[in-house]
Amino acid sequence: MTFKERYLAGEIPFEEIDRYIEEWNESDDERRLAEYLGLNADEEDVWVDESDEALQELLDSQKA
Repeated sequence: MTFKERYLAGEIPFEEIDRYIEEWNESDDERRLAEYLGLNADEEDVWVDESDEALQELLDSQKA
């Protein structure tokens, strides 16, 4: 499961994104970081252009 899937399911806190980024940096995964995390283009834009907090708010709005 991706970071986003696990976060939305309530399995992990948002701060786990840092561990996922570290794993991606140390891996040979050819996907872009956003894809590895499970983020779509809009989520990636919010994260890059605004902040971690803005991404967390956006993801929180998607929780069931």
